[in-house]
Amino acid sequence: MTLDINKYKPLGDKKNSEYFHDYLARIYERRHSSGLEDLLGGICALVVQVDTGDAVAYMEELYLMTPYRLSDVYQNATHKFYFLNGHPGRPKFVILEPLHAAFEDDLTRLNMLYPMSRGKPNARYIGEIFSTKDLKATREILESHSIRFHYPAETENEFFSNKHFNFTFPSAMTGNRIGYTPHDAFSLEELEHGKRIQLSGADQSTLEQAAEKAASLNISELVLGVDHMATRILAGEREDAILEFLTMSNYYFWGAYNIKDQNSSTNVNRNPQVDNDKQSPAKVFTANNIPSFINSFENAPMPTEDFVRNYGRRMHHIAYEIMDGDHSSGEKNIDFVVDALKKEGIDFLAQVVGECSDTPNLKQIFSKHSKYSLLITEYVERCHGYEGFFTKSNVAALTQAAGEDERYQHGNVFD
Repeated sequence: MTLDINKYKPLGDKKNSEYFHDYLARIYERRHSSGLEDLLGGICALVVQVDTGDAVAYMEELYLMTPYRLSDVYQNATHKFYFLNGHPGRPKFVILEPLHAAFEDDLTRLNMLYPMSRGKPNARYIGEIFSTKDLKATREILESHSIRFHYPAETENEFFSNKHFNFTFPSAMTGNRIGYTPHDAFSLEELEHGKRIQLSGADQSTLEQAAEKAASLNISELVLGVDHMATRILAGEREDAILEFLTMSNYYFWGAYNIKDQNSSTNVNRNPQVDNDKQSPAKVFTANNIPSFINSFENAPMPTEDFVRNYGRRMHHIAYEIMDGDHSSGEKNIDFVVDALKKEGIDFLAQVVGECSDTPNLKQIFSKHSKYSLLITEYVERCHGYEGFFTKSNVAALTQAAGEDERYQHGNVFD
């Protein structure tokens, strides 16, 4: 993809402030002049942490719903690390699992602040890992831009700071980290994550059965890879969260749209270096248009901010693209995938939304959130070359369905 991000005009009807546009241009210029853009490649891995004892069950879920399959397991003093591969040329999936249920770090303490995340105190989307040509130079540049990194003596989990991986502190606005690793360092033997271990016979058998079950569904080849990841944040922090992510990456601000029916906006950032977003997935932020205390005057729906109040600022869903086409069963591929998964007990929040007739359009659906990662899985099928990430009517329906499932009941207040 060839794109001059300095001349690019963002899409959408969501109005941003002069402050945002001023610093957006300055961030682009500083990334270029500092050399950061020359160093960074794409997203090479997504990292999720689960509670102790949940990793194999979570992988069973991933085996059914995604192309990811386990390749290696490592263990250090505090965690097991499960590395999964999907389709070639697409990001890996890394699952962190504390060795002991009593493990606690900054993310545990963050989860405990919110009523619907404290039941899984260590379950959380961690963040993305970007490839870089020079890890030391990347860190030095970003630290000069006031980005804070972990140091070995300051983190409970060695995964977040070693000579192969450097992670930022969790963002105060999103709860996500960003990691960086050298281009040639994803050879697992070189990463020094601790000792390589084998699954127990029972766990190996569990995953083999999951792989066989997934193969029998005939859906794996239809799920092409991660399309985008969406984080939910507070209304007043939307612009700063976007600018922070753009400071730490080589992405550009693609555009933002108001979803008036749900009192929210969807804000998309993409990697200009790739021709296919599945090589380096889009990063999406959603936020209320007006915060909850102002919305108390308007009484408009606000499932996005209710999610943040109930779960905290965090990743809401990971979306996978479905191959466009009409399945031999007589339905669209996405409908076939969803129907097959429903028969295996996978729950979805609503029916597939969107129409695919003779014109470009989009069909989408949300699963219920995983009880292991607390993440929702989205499936999206772009019909007839549709180029966007959503339609307003689709997003309104999905947001409403998720909001109904993510309500927290306490006293006489329901949100």
